[in-house]
Amino acid sequence: MKQSKILIPTKREAPSDAEALSHIMMERAGYIYQLSAGVWSYLPMAYRVIRKVEQIIREEMDKVNAYEMQIPSMLPAELWQQTGRYEAYGDNLYKFSDRNDRGFVLGPTDEEPITAILRDSIKSYKKLPLVVYQITDKFRDEGRPRYGILRGKEFSMYDGYSFSADQEGLDEAYNDQAKAYRNIFDRIGLDYKVILADSGTIGGDNSQEFSAPAEVGEDIIAYTDGGYAANIEKATSKFTGVQQTAAPAELTKKATKGAHTVDEAAESLGIAADQILKAMFFMAKMGEDDYQPVMVLMRGNDKVNETKVTNALDCEELELATEEDAQKYLGAHPGSLGPVGVGKEVKILADNYVKVLVNMACGANDDGFHYINANIDRDFRVDEFGDFRNVREGDIAPDGNPIKFTNGIEIGHIFKLGTGYSEKLGAQVLDKNGRQVDMIMGCYGIGVTRLLSAVAEQNADENGLVWPDSIAPFDVHVIPVNAKKDDQMAMADELEGKLTAAGYEVLVDDRKERAGVKFADSDLIGIPLRVTIGKKAADGIVEVKIRKTGETIEVKQEELVNTVGILLKQLKSPADEQE
Repeated sequence: MKQSKILIPTKREAPSDAEALSHIMMERAGYIYQLSAGVWSYLPMAYRVIRKVEQIIREEMDKVNAYEMQIPSMLPAELWQQTGRYEAYGDNLYKFSDRNDRGFVLGPTDEEPITAILRDSIKSYKKLPLVVYQITDKFRDEGRPRYGILRGKEFSMYDGYSFSADQEGLDEAYNDQAKAYRNIFDRIGLDYKVILADSGTIGGDNSQEFSAPAEVGEDIIAYTDGGYAANIEKATSKFTGVQQTAAPAELTKKATKGAHTVDEAAESLGIAADQILKAMFFMAKMGEDDYQPVMVLMRGNDKVNETKVTNALDCEELELATEEDAQKYLGAHPGSLGPVGVGKEVKILADNYVKVLVNMACGANDDGFHYINANIDRDFRVDEFGDFRNVREGDIAPDGNPIKFTNGIEIGHIFKLGTGYSEKLGAQVLDKNGRQVDMIMGCYGIGVTRLLSAVAEQNADENGLVWPDSIAPFDVHVIPVNAKKDDQMAMADELEGKLTAAGYEVLVDDRKERAGVKFADSDLIGIPLRVTIGKKAADGIVEVKIRKTGETIEVKQEELVNTVGILLKQLKSPADEQE
């Protein structure tokens, strides 16, 4: 294939708004083009990578008897209303009406339609278990698109769904998907971790996330050298608090003008930050138009884990309270809030580490004032203790090892959904005893387009992209240094023919550009091997450069095909070599 015939609009400069290396290099290399914030076009080189990722997914899904289908992106709103997600999904859900005023959504995920399809198609346990999937575009009205294609408003996903009549069938499908995911990510050449994760708006009680460590990522992975790994929302640590034994002192109110943070209050009061209660005030949506004010107490600079609080309250949404809410229920602004004197209408949760503290400082619900020597039960109540904090780096994980942090990109997620969707949508089958039972569901997702970001984050360098051969847009980049020289162009055509006949995908840079431009573009677009046809073409010698390492070797023209085969084999991941 000739480079002059392909749209590859490379750029010398990085886009001004780019934060992530993957965003910078994919835009500079002419792989992606932004039409609007969070809305991207995938140009020919990126599209070739996407198609290779999709092919790997299809091959691995064939092995576990998962079969492809297609669901529309435009979905009837009533399905989402039946499950309660029409409102619960929040502002991220695209909603619109047709000319007949019938409501629709653009699907960010497809539990509702696939459940309806199976409900109307399967009536007996004898047809189960069954696993179906699709690879299609999804839509999310992302409030803050960032990191290029990593967090956008439209994106491509693999999403699979399993249906069974018993727990055994669910477990089998779940384990098969987990195995297929490992094979997919191994073949693509990704470094990844399998971590415990919260199920979020998808639902279910059991889920695992596959996350790719990267310099830039939307997740924080808490992990240990012993094998423990969890999303920061799900991570837990061993409780190591020690009960303080000081005698309770007199509750005293002190002026702390201008002290709105824990550190400012600690400095003003002359006490340690971990002896101060941080009070976070939330409004928990318990049902339609039913909101519960909730205060969450933390030790010092511990951070509230909103997912843990949401799960403990079993609420639909948890929102940080407004200043108006704080004034209404507590009579003060955020920065001066605390539990002393709070009425029963406000539920008070406290992290376990608060339980061991004595003589704490806290906001006095009076702007510019704090209490010192506040004590549980004597001065304020706690309705519920629990693990409501984000773990800290260095905490001891459940496996007994210290926790470390790394940024991560979520590349896949698998869920045991149970019967939540089938109950609400009436998806039942007759079991072997002739009784109606709800289908037991699993849900499985892989971010196809975000895999490009993950691979780029882990492999790109200062010169451009570096694609693993399994998903590279081409295997070999042939560059005649001077396209005006007939002997170089003739050799390029001959080598292209031989390499193509041997089964390799070849891109020939036939452009009438300077050699420096061609080499810079070649590094940018990141094809695994570069073959340079230069001054020694007359002697039948070419130079081969390995993009990943920068290593170069000279090869005789007649030995090139064998050399390419050897080098590409060395670059393949062990998983892909087994195919």
